[in-house]
Amino acid sequence: MNRRVSFSRACLAILGAGALAFPVMAQQTGPMPPPSTTPAAANKQNNQVDPAKPATTPGTVSSQPAAAATTVAASAAAGSPATGSAATPAHPVANIEVPPGTHIPLVLHNAISTRSTKAGDPVYLETLFPIMADGHVVIPAGSYVSGEVTESKRPGRVKGRGEIMIKLNTLILPNGYMVDLNATPGGSAGTGGNETVDSEGKIKGDTDKAGDAGTIASTTTKGAEIGGLATLSPKGVGIGAGIGAAVGLMAVLLTRGPEAELPRGTTLEAVLNRPLFLEAAKVQFTSPGQASTLAGPPNREPLRTKELPF
Repeated sequence: MNRRVSFSRACLAILGAGALAFPVMAQQTGPMPPPSTTPAAANKQNNQVDPAKPATTPGTVSSQPAAAATTVAASAAAGSPATGSAATPAHPVANIEVPPGTHIPLVLHNAISTRSTKAGDPVYLETLFPIMADGHVVIPAGSYVSGEVTESKRPGRVKGRGEIMIKLNTLILPNGYMVDLNATPGGSAGTGGNETVDSEGKIKGDTDKAGDAGTIASTTTKGAEIGGLATLSPKGVGIGAGIGAAVGLMAVLLTRGPEAELPRGTTLEAVLNRPLFLEAAKVQFTSPGQASTLAGPPNREPLRTKELPF
């Protein structure tokens, strides 16, 4: 009996506590707020246009995205980022061309001779006349040219002429601008003698054939006179002439032909083997320039060099 009463009281206590707790929870929670609406949602509900966005009509696209896409595409095509400032394109350095085959008059500053010159010896020259291109002076007179001897051959005793080969390597303009020249001598050479320049740029000395013939004729005549006086007969004249001719021939055989000579002041012409390109910014000359005053070599006769044949 007591257990039933206790159980009933416990149930009543639990129900009472639950009844008291429900109003408290309802009071803490309170009524649920109405669902919030954003301005965009409200505009959508009211069929109004959002003032923060540009107005568009059905079937059209906003011009701002299209303009941005156009700017990006143009920047990509130009190879530079779209920064709003135009990129300056890089321009190549402008060159002025001096065509191949151009003749550049030169004067020699150091003497050259097959008697002593050997391959590798330096050659120093100077331009005598300004060279024009595109209506401007690009190589003023007084510019320097440096080169080297590539071959030096002495003349033979019976035949063969002295020969010199020169390669013109570098052109130095008055402002210090240097460029590869790659040229060879051409035209005529003002050496004071009978040196010539062939089509390959080889400078050849004189042969002095007339002098050799004169030497033999002179000794033959003297031998004939001596033989005639010694024997007082035609036979003696013939013997003397033969001896004189032999003496003259020996004189020719014991000497070399004339050396190829290029004295200081010799004038030559450099002929370009290929186009010569000069930077336009470095050849802005306003004066034709002025070459050094060098006296030309005096005229000379070809002379044989007396040497023993061994």
